[in-house]
Amino acid sequence: MATQVKVALVTGAGTGIGKAAALALLGDGWSVALVGRRKELLDKTAADSRAGARALALAGDIGKPETVKALFAKVKQTWGRLDLLFNNAGMGAPAIPMEDLSFEQWQVVVNVNLTGMFLCSQEAIRIMKAQSPRGGRIINNGSISAHAPRPFSAPYTATKHAVTGLTKCISLDGRAHDIACGQIDIGNAATEMTDRMTKGVPQANGSTMVEPRMDVAHVGAAVLHMANLPLESNVQFMTIMATKMPFVGRG
Repeated sequence: MATQVKVALVTGAGTGIGKAAALALLGDGWSVALVGRRKELLDKTAADSRAGARALALAGDIGKPETVKALFAKVKQTWGRLDLLFNNAGMGAPAIPMEDLSFEQWQVVVNVNLTGMFLCSQEAIRIMKAQSPRGGRIINNGSISAHAPRPFSAPYTATKHAVTGLTKCISLDGRAHDIACGQIDIGNAATEMTDRMTKGVPQANGSTMVEPRMDVAHVGAAVLHMANLPLESNVQFMTIMATKMPFVGRG
């Protein structure tokens, strides 16, 4: 009997960590729905993977409930099931004092980083509970900011701390349905989002310093490791970071 192909959905799959994770999964034989706002970037990820029909580019805004329902319905229609959701999509606000942020700047970060993750998790759970074989895995992208803030990062840090709470709730509520949930907290992967670190970023002591980064492919490999575990095992929290970045200790 042919081995059943495993199916994943990755949000924010057009760039950075999402692309690295999607390429790692596709390279390992998974079928992957690539979700993001910009179709041309998703198509580029699909083309770079050389995975053919196993890569499905689906553009959409995960902050909108009706869009999320449609995205997951398309995955179920295409492959019949869902084994993995990587909740990766995220964004930050300008690095300015929190009292100077507009409500709109706060709200857009909450919508993507927290509400979008919640909506995607809802749809994934609905599919995973009902399918046969039952169950699946959800991996949430936290951050070093789920542990400690950078200066002027209230929206990003608050939502990433909230992601940890959501991860724990999904882990608890998913037990009865063979749904595992873990979180990967990533520090200074080399992506467009962290390019600024090569020029120097503000530190807690008021100084500015260049911070080391790591190859984003290592993050993709870590996500793949978590994804390939049997459902009886779970990486609840993993921190993967540039070894020499200022985090452990006092900088």
